Amino acid sequence: MVMALQWYPGHMNKAKNQVQDRLKLVDIVLEIVDARLPFSSRNPVLEQIIDQKKHIIILNKSDLADPKVTADWKVNFQQEGTNSIEVDAKHDKGLNKIKSMIRTELAEKIARYENNGVQNYRIKAMCIGIPNVGKSTILNRLVGKNVAITGNKPGVTKNQNWLKTNIGIDLLDTPGILWPKIDDPKVGMKLALSGAIKDKIYAPDDVAIYALNFLEAHYMDQLQKGYGLTNADIFNHTTPELLMDLTKKFGYREDYDRASRRIIDDVRKLKLGRLTFDVPGEFYEE
Repeated sequence: MVMALQWYPGHMNKAKNQVQDRLKLVDIVLEIVDARLPFSSRNPVLEQIIDQKKHIIILNKSDLADPKVTADWKVNFQQEGTNSIEVDAKHDKGLNKIKSMIRTELAEKIARYENNGVQNYRIKAMCIGIPNVGKSTILNRLVGKNVAITGNKPGVTKNQNWLKTNIGIDLLDTPGILWPKIDDPKVGMKLALSGAIKDKIYAPDDVAIYALNFLEAHYMDQLQKGYGLTNADIFNHTTPELLMDLTKKFGYREDYDRASRRIIDDVRKLKLGRLTFDVPGEFYEE
């Protein structure tokens, strides 16, 4: 069993407190998660902070996720009383649904504005999410220009800023916030596999072995086709042995770290197909 992961830069603790302080200034919270990790990429600390504030879950990077499992997650969230939208911010898909869902969630408040003759009112929304879920890309798309810093690594956004859109919504950008300690090793492995945690703080072979185990259990066809493996290659070996075999197959001799990083990269870049690593109703063991 791998060790629990810890990564909590000082600016994240400050940001958490600022989010809590500014929550009263907004009408709704847009909680952005990775569609591949609809459970694991939700910060339980932020869930406590949000409390009863109206909010929408935005399943970003839906182009990387298994569409059948994404559909199951939308039903799951709806049953829990929270609406969700699947989007692909990188390719500007699905973002037009955000405004309409915000108006649906705030229908009573908007009706009061309109009945009282209030004109040019602006909805205020807070955008939250852990690092590397694509929050800044979504903000840039909604604003229509590059006003939020983006980057393919966690922890890019450091400050909180108000961003104005031309659709009647002001957006409060916040830094990606991880919780102080990720106690569940499975959650930690999934976050590492997706790129939400900086690569330097985990052992790549741990993450690669987790990925191979998960692929064997849930995406066997994609695992076999992706690496030209037979049933015997998989079932006659332990997962560490499979990693060693793949290392040789890749031509890396005994460089298991290099092979592990390749497997992680293959997962992130769709070379093994669209994958979702959280399953609705799945329970994690401590």
